[in-house]
Amino acid sequence: MFVAQSMLMGDLDRPGEGASGGLGVLLGSLGDALARTDRVGGVLTVVTACVPDLEADPALLRRRDRGHWVLRIPVDSPHPLRADEVGRHREAMAWWATQLFTSIGRPIDVLHVRYADDGSLALAEAARRAGLGLVFTATPDPHRQVTERHDTAAPDPVALRQDLHRVFVADRLVERADRVVGIAGGGRGTAELLRYFPRLAARGREGVLSAPPEGIAPYRPSAARARRSGLVLGRIDALAAAHPADRPVVLLSVGRLHPVKQQDLLVRAWIESGCHRESLLVVVGGSATATDPVERAMRARMDEALASCDEARERLLLLPALPNPDVRMLERSLAAPTGRFRARYVCPSAKEEFGLAVLEAMEAGLLVAGPLRGGVPAYLVDGDNGILMDTGGAGSLGAGLRRLVQVEDDRARAMAARAQRLVRSTYSSTAMARALAHHYTAVTERKRRNAL
Repeated sequence: MFVAQSMLMGDLDRPGEGASGGLGVLLGSLGDALARTDRVGGVLTVVTACVPDLEADPALLRRRDRGHWVLRIPVDSPHPLRADEVGRHREAMAWWATQLFTSIGRPIDVLHVRYADDGSLALAEAARRAGLGLVFTATPDPHRQVTERHDTAAPDPVALRQDLHRVFVADRLVERADRVVGIAGGGRGTAELLRYFPRLAARGREGVLSAPPEGIAPYRPSAARARRSGLVLGRIDALAAAHPADRPVVLLSVGRLHPVKQQDLLVRAWIESGCHRESLLVVVGGSATATDPVERAMRARMDEALASCDEARERLLLLPALPNPDVRMLERSLAAPTGRFRARYVCPSAKEEFGLAVLEAMEAGLLVAGPLRGGVPAYLVDGDNGILMDTGGAGSLGAGLRRLVQVEDDRARAMAARAQRLVRSTYSSTAMARALAHHYTAVTERKRRNAL
């Protein structure tokens, strides 16, 4: 098979900057792993390219790894595509994708889209025009969000319209998909999808299938990464030296600067809970240039939280996004039992669909605290291999931070070891690729039978 997968927001190779997050890391490693499976002969990861990107590099197709290519869909925009702008480009994206899908010299068998947005709908239309099979990863979010956000006497009409449009898009994608898979995390998620998408029940056994758990690529150290990690550790060292303590607690948080990631709430909760007096906070994420308006707004809210507490400002280190291999090297260095720090990882997101960064921190050997909402509870068991937190407000998040900081070192090491064993035995990109290849094969074979 020749398989295509999409990531239309952000830069595949620059996670943590702008709209680029864990999906880029996931699809990069997943595409490489899919290309090495027996059933898949090639993988195409579909991204977007704005006008400045195309002026710097006009090539639309480039090789990423053996059997894995990146296809760039041109977008007539002066800056990287933002979520609120995709709708106006939908038809142009569908046209470009159709032309490129049918002209690259090798028939594509199946396309996998993951977000309920206009970009996915554009690619679904291109798949229909080009005769590709379509797989859609559905989540209950658009529908559930309407219930949660607008159950008031006077809902915000603009926000309600946006959420209802996402519901519309999700319904269209479910209608058009040859196979719908649910987000990983157990049978409850599948049952919830059937509640929100009742027409899936009419498909019987082919209604909605559980997706395989997300996985991470094998860790590969290098001397260059060790040097870069050493520079970051040096900055943390300098921060610790200014506040002497015997192996200080370092709280690490990695992710793009975005309201759903809630780094501003993390800083506020860290201060209001008093955790700033007994820990250092290291936040990694965002671009170095700070030109993205969402990132600027997040930094402004973090500064606002720090304004009333000079002591906290001196214990916070905000670093721009690092390449994923550098993040994993840094996490390993911080987790080393003979290291200079007692490091823990915190994910303050409102929710994570699965939480790739959480898995990577667990695999590195860090004790992790993550959100109750979303897919993290599928693998993180509170008090056993990590800590689950209510991240719905500063008070509850602060209580979770206090639990994380106060875990005794011996217990922290035992919990982190259990988490590390789980991730290494269960959550690999290779296992995910094999499971998805099974879904893609089923779609491809069914289309071939129907064509006879």
